[in-house]
Amino acid sequence: MTLLRISDLAVSYRGVPAVRDVGFDVGAGEVVAVVGESGSGKSTTAHAAIGLLPRGGRVDGGSITFDGRDLLSLSSRQWRSVRGREIALVPQDPAVSLNPVHRIGDQVAEVLKIHGLADRRSAPLQAIELLERAGVPSPSVRARQYPHQLSGGLRQRVLIAAALAGRPKLIIADEPTSALDVTVQRHILDHLTALAAESGTAILLITHDLGVAADRASRLVVLSEGSVVEEGPSVVSAPTHPYTRQLIAAAPSLSSPSRPPAPAAEALVSVRDLAKTFDGGIRAVDGVSFDIPRGQTLALVGESGSGKSTTARMVLRLETPSAGSISFDGQDITALSGPELRRLRRRMQIVYQNPYASLNPKFSIEDVVAEPLRAFGLPRTSVPSLLDQVALPSSVARRKPSELSGGQRQRVAIARALALRPDLVVCDEPVSALDVSVQAQILALLAELQSSLGLSYLFISHDLAVVRQLADQVGVMREGVLVELGAAARVLAEPEAEYTKELLAAIPGRSVQEVG
Repeated sequence: MTLLRISDLAVSYRGVPAVRDVGFDVGAGEVVAVVGESGSGKSTTAHAAIGLLPRGGRVDGGSITFDGRDLLSLSSRQWRSVRGREIALVPQDPAVSLNPVHRIGDQVAEVLKIHGLADRRSAPLQAIELLERAGVPSPSVRARQYPHQLSGGLRQRVLIAAALAGRPKLIIADEPTSALDVTVQRHILDHLTALAAESGTAILLITHDLGVAADRASRLVVLSEGSVVEEGPSVVSAPTHPYTRQLIAAAPSLSSPSRPPAPAAEALVSVRDLAKTFDGGIRAVDGVSFDIPRGQTLALVGESGSGKSTTARMVLRLETPSAGSISFDGQDITALSGPELRRLRRRMQIVYQNPYASLNPKFSIEDVVAEPLRAFGLPRTSVPSLLDQVALPSSVARRKPSELSGGQRQRVAIARALALRPDLVVCDEPVSALDVSVQAQILALLAELQSSLGLSYLFISHDLAVVRQLADQVGVMREGVLVELGAAARVLAEPEAEYTKELLAAIPGRSVQEVG
């Protein structure tokens, strides 16, 4: 039985078309995934289906029916009885979606009270039961906590609990795990799909990750530039449209062979027994040792809180180690300070995770790239060649970061990191905020720059599928400890540590690879 039917949908934002003639069905109890890059129209389609288009958005044509009811004709008052009760939304960012000043239990209980499913006395108890169903440990304790006291994975489980509260027939999950580690992502999606199956609830999954879609959905709908280009149950295993094939080729979880073995080289960076203890006795890094050879890449992989970024910050001397030593180009830099540390900064640079946050929005692109040159009193004449090096046209120099796409901004961040001609570049989750096709372009660029400039990389990631394209060595961290270290080909093909095996098993799309 068809539950949701979208036909010939057209949506625009202030007159600019965003969705054109989109149509597909979702059956009762079915999991359907809508996939595509940012700007493809997938979230716009989902938000139109739940009556939550952003300001400026307008449905220009087509129809959306739910359980035989015309959703586009509903008044605001009528929507209140549908939204949350019959159609629920699990949004992308729980940090934005949860009220920071209200307790977790109160926010889930509010959904029950709004829809008349509980009164003031019974709602708190039912909220705890919902949190438990959504996989929140110690739910009675968590119910009394605030959002900032929970991890990203637990906050996402709270949103699932709130979505389940109204016992809806359809859950729209809009990129529900895109900001989470792969193991947490797997647990969240396992739980969401199991709960939906248990209650007969349908799921419309919005994602840019074809691997996630292939693992979870019985049918995929591929959107490009606001239109459906392909639909069916075998989209990933037997794609027919060039855009779908492009997405599959770019997805690290569905393709990306390991890098060939690197020749032996002397160490540029040597880390021995490195440790960091923060105030309160929190041991963030515990006895970590590794080398980064010249011109090669060491990837440190692990979940949030594993200590990988803290380790990188100590290598850069942005954090002071509590114990252990760091050697750079044969010099002990563990306790370096003052002018000597400043001189070292020229040889070590960093590319951060989020290109939206790491670039000064008030600066022109030319000023952003020239900032390190200015800091060291160097001429800015090299800016055009730096932009060219990262395949950006010289015309972007006069633009602001807000005028560029995410991939272009990350190219600017890389150009800025190269401005001082460093020997070592730390890449801290540099592609996790990007679509898979843009992700592939940035990884290819980093590999090309390494080859042409002889750069060494310390690459920080939570995703083993990503690092296989760039890493010569892989170190796997858990709770501050390096649990496995070795050549990338060996670690990815024949892991020794159980935790490494768990990370590999959590890579989305592996079932598709095995079938193929």
